[in-house]
Amino acid sequence: MSQLTGTLALAVFTAALGSLQMGYSLGVINAPQKVIERHYARSLGVYNEELARRERGNTTEHEEPTDATVVMYWSLSVATFSIGGMVSSFLVSFVSDIRGRIKGMLFINVLAITAGLLMGLAKMGTPYLMVIAGRAIMGLYCGLSSGLVPLYIGEISPVKYRGAMGALHQLAIVIGILISQVIGLDFLLGNDDMWHVLLGLSGAPAILQSLLLLVCPESPRYLYIKLGKVEEACKSLKRLKGDYDTSKDIAEMQAEKEEVMNEAQMSILRLLRSSVYRQQLFVALMMHLSQQFSGINAIFYYSTSIFQTAGVGQPVYATIGMGVINIIFTLVSVMLVDRAGRRTLTMVGLGGMCCCAVAMTVGMDVYSWMSYLSMAAIFLFVSFFEIGPGPIPWFIVAEIFSQGPRPAAIALAGCCNWTCNFIVGMFFPYLEGLCGNYVFVIFAVLLFGFTVFTYMRVPETKGKTFEEITAVFHHKRGAPPSKPQEEAEMVQLKSSTEA
Repeated sequence: MSQLTGTLALAVFTAALGSLQMGYSLGVINAPQKVIERHYARSLGVYNEELARRERGNTTEHEEPTDATVVMYWSLSVATFSIGGMVSSFLVSFVSDIRGRIKGMLFINVLAITAGLLMGLAKMGTPYLMVIAGRAIMGLYCGLSSGLVPLYIGEISPVKYRGAMGALHQLAIVIGILISQVIGLDFLLGNDDMWHVLLGLSGAPAILQSLLLLVCPESPRYLYIKLGKVEEACKSLKRLKGDYDTSKDIAEMQAEKEEVMNEAQMSILRLLRSSVYRQQLFVALMMHLSQQFSGINAIFYYSTSIFQTAGVGQPVYATIGMGVINIIFTLVSVMLVDRAGRRTLTMVGLGGMCCCAVAMTVGMDVYSWMSYLSMAAIFLFVSFFEIGPGPIPWFIVAEIFSQGPRPAAIALAGCCNWTCNFIVGMFFPYLEGLCGNYVFVIFAVLLFGFTVFTYMRVPETKGKTFEEITAVFHHKRGAPPSKPQEEAEMVQLKSSTEA
């Protein structure tokens, strides 16, 4: 009987350190923006002393516009992170398969430590160049980590706890965001003297993870299905689940291996062309689209001005409050996901967010006192996001694909997520300027559509083995004439030499 063991807990915790690092890197750049812009301006020789006096509180006038060159370099500091993630997410399949999940995570930690050093030493060199380079390299790391971590956790988790353990990826991300918000306060590290340390700490979790990965077992599914190492797979299973009869798990992996031998290893291009996996791929990409186009990043962008309108004296503390709610409701998701199910929580989350988006629009558009409605709607919006649409897309992709196409599917889904993240971050300010308070109507419409899609097309994966989930999609394809076509395509895939 499989059970939770210390080794399994250690392996999941170690992998999730990569997610913590990703969350920290996502949140760390926001708090010290003005401080970093000043250092950029000094380095570029465009620092405005009058503006500096205003920032120290000598005047209540509006700040002068920041120099265009500084704005450009700041924008690059933010944007290169997402671009790095978009690019490297395509390499998840290659990195995870070439030497395994554990060695893959070890290898990419070199990127994180390099990025941390570049940003940590930024004051000793040219700040804007070193920060931009560091953020780009950290983006490369996070793009790979966002695929490798859910892949590894999904493959080592017992079926009974797979949803809860998969949700730990998102929990670690939101904890990382909160840590960066707290230590980014100006009286801690978000100031002129310590901002480079704040950014440099982005690479710190990679050092701890590298040490712990040395004692973590490799994924038994990788060992058995990819490498054919039966003995090592059995040892890995016993280390992860205790001293038990592994025959049932081995039989399940053998069945999956036979299927893999028929389907061959999938490249990203071949997966895109294959009709056999079109249903799964469509669901996977739509789940990630719903996560990013739900408006969650726009909420974080817009929250400060809403809190100010509601009369909150220190909006930064309200933002930290949102971070705490992030963690609380991600924990709720961890506890519920293997009971209520992935599909149910996703529908509840998306539907609740849709209602909150409408409430935010009403609250901002009528009377000033109703801005409190918007503030409450923001907290509820974040809560509903973390119940389902936040954590579930990250691990459901690993559940709905078998071993052959799984790495390529995770790479595609990750690239989709990072690309949407970049689009929302780049274009939301322009959209908000065009639509004003009605901008959240757009997200409400999108959320309604995503809710209907989830109800119509996303199957429940709770408590099912990988093979049972795959069978659900094959049943959905359903038409009898498709079977010969599928077998013909499998033969073609197998005979191909493309990796």
